[in-house]
Amino acid sequence: MTYRSSEWFGKKDKMGFIYRSWMKNQGFPEDLFDGRPVIGICNTWSELTPCNAHLRDIAEYVKRGVYEAGGFPLEFPIMSLGETLLKPTAMLFRNLASMDAEESIRGNPLDGVVLLTGCDKTTPSTMMGAASVDIPTLVVPGGPMLNGKHRGKDIGSGTAVWKFTDELKTGKMTYDEFSHAESCMSRSPGHCMTMGTASTMACMVESLGMTLPGAAAIPAVDSRRKVLAQLSGRRIVEMVKEDLKISKILTREAFENAIKVNAAIGGSSNFIIHLTAIAGRIGVELNLEDFDKIGSKIPLLLNLMPSGKFLMEDFYYAGGLPMIMKELQSVLHMNTMTVNGKTHRENIHDKIECYNNEVIACYDSPLIKEAGIVVLKGNLALNGAVIKPSAATPSLMKHKGRAVVFENIEDYHARVDDPNLDIDETCVMVLKSVGPVGYPGMPEVGNMPLPTKLLDKGVTDMVRISDGRMSGTAYGTVVLHVSPESAIGGNLALVENGDIIELDVEARRIHLHVSDEVLARRRQHWKQPSAIAERGYVNLYVNHVQQADKGADLDFLVGKSGSKVTRDSH
Repeated sequence: MTYRSSEWFGKKDKMGFIYRSWMKNQGFPEDLFDGRPVIGICNTWSELTPCNAHLRDIAEYVKRGVYEAGGFPLEFPIMSLGETLLKPTAMLFRNLASMDAEESIRGNPLDGVVLLTGCDKTTPSTMMGAASVDIPTLVVPGGPMLNGKHRGKDIGSGTAVWKFTDELKTGKMTYDEFSHAESCMSRSPGHCMTMGTASTMACMVESLGMTLPGAAAIPAVDSRRKVLAQLSGRRIVEMVKEDLKISKILTREAFENAIKVNAAIGGSSNFIIHLTAIAGRIGVELNLEDFDKIGSKIPLLLNLMPSGKFLMEDFYYAGGLPMIMKELQSVLHMNTMTVNGKTHRENIHDKIECYNNEVIACYDSPLIKEAGIVVLKGNLALNGAVIKPSAATPSLMKHKGRAVVFENIEDYHARVDDPNLDIDETCVMVLKSVGPVGYPGMPEVGNMPLPTKLLDKGVTDMVRISDGRMSGTAYGTVVLHVSPESAIGGNLALVENGDIIELDVEARRIHLHVSDEVLARRRQHWKQPSAIAERGYVNLYVNHVQQADKGADLDFLVGKSGSKVTRDSH
């Protein structure tokens, strides 16, 4: 069988000399260029991405497996997106990293690729890039951190941050205690061990069939994570020989499975943005309504922060994602193909069992009967908005209140803790200009911390609305991803202090009680914010990013170009 890499290394002319000779300066022997499969290891390692800082070690185990199976592994870096450090938001650069992955895979002599992922955006960005090339692809997630331990109790990354921050603001926690908790929360390599976006993305790729079974929940420091990496290295070589491309796995049925699994695990609302973007790259039709129609009636089975009490380490010990899929098998497409060459039905066999029903509930006796993300529509979100019921306060799921408006994030920070702010717990907090264009990049600021004066009263939740996102580790009755966003003239831009806003989750409705005539008059006086950037990638992004309901991909990146490159470099 002749592989794609032979177009580089198999040539017997000047170009073949160039391609082989310069590679040999790394000490590669002649027989590695004999026509065997060349496997790219796409590494998102970076010390600036703490969740992925162990991936250089993981890459070595993938290489072992590739060599064992008779392949030739070549590791390469792409832009790494660390949610914790990168300003103004890692989401701004997700599409840029996807371009990096796509062009690196297409432009090099690779027959298959292993994606090493971890922190939130490193998973969808690499998946988007690989989908646009469409060669055999397998994902190795980096794994979650060990459980946080603080004063004899488990604490979760991200989720504990929001809780401790509120306690610091109200004097329930001193700054020394707050500082001490930092080390207690993050005590091993790996990504967030709550069901934040990183864990959600790991579960997403496993439910799509893009990882070996059980990959999502293995702790980063568990030796079985290294075993998985080595077995993945072996398997990608076999996938190349079988010509098992990513497009054969990422079918419409696979996407439907992922939506249902995300509901059952209480996954991040960011899942919608990323899965939609991946679908757009591979050519599977997926719209915002699908997430509600397919997932909103699915029960919550996983008792994990922020929707529950346990953490990813506990999830793994209880049986991991295979156990969730076993419980869901009556509603899943079990005959979809996975990267190990078997179907989910073959992978989810009778030997898989639950070892802790407090962590993983049975389908017939769930934690919440209907837990999937709900899509809201109305005059405040003509193209849709989303809310995560499993993280919300039940009593606020139907609520009508007076709007307290913050025009942008600076306005919010300047006024939220002003004692004279006219706000009470019945109000609806509205934050504008934090969407894809407005911020830019659609940051995780939608779960606005409540005003200190309300926290002092014991208020723990309020309805909050924005065109931004929130961390998967966060919680609250938060309406997100409002589309069209305020910065391009969506009706959210026209909301004023004192307007009455009605939320009715059961009715799938978000309504601004202002007449069309009044909104039309307000629109005449509305001025679009000035451009955020006049050059570089950010300018490109602002001019081409799609709205949240379309996955916030760049319009010219939707679809795929395949793997063919016809011209040599010299």
